[in-house]
This record gives sequence, C-alpha cells and structure tokens, in this order.
Amino acid sequence: MARVVVEIMPKPEILDPQGKAVAGALPRLGFTGFASVRQGKRFELEVEGEATEEVLAAARKAAAEVLSNPVIEDVVSVHVAPVAQED
Repeated sequence: MARVVVEIMPKPEILDPQGKAVAGALPRLGFTGFASVRQGKRFELEVEGEATEEVLAAARKAAAEVLSNPVIEDVVSVHVAPVAQED
C-alpha cells in the first residue's frame, strides 16, 4: 500500500492569523530566530496498490478541486511518501 501526500498553503497575499499566533508564541516559549510562520494543511491519502502516475494525477485533481480552496490556497506539493523503514 502506498501513501500520497498533498501539502497546501495559504496564498502569499492572504493573511494567516494562525501563523501569526504561532510566530508570536515561539519566542515566549524559548524558540528564537524565526522571522515568520505560515500554517498550511497536509493530507495523506492511502492508495490500494502502487502510486502510479494515474494515481498522482487523480490526487492532484482532488487537491485542486476538493482539498484546497483555490481562491485563497495553493497546492504546493503532491508526492509519494517515502516508505517507512521497519526495524
């Protein structure tokens, strides 16, 4: 079974109040040196079988039409997740 990861971020011109809140909290919690924060979304889609080009194309279409709001968000990545190493 494969996993396809879709990452979505707010468009640069869109305000990101959650990112601003996190950026404000980081220094108070001892994490310094970060100039800004933008918060996005990550979806993990499990695929029956292999993640073929057809599967990736379907995931890109779902990302553009269902998982994101194209007015305020950009789909920044659709890729196959690396297989976890079993110990």
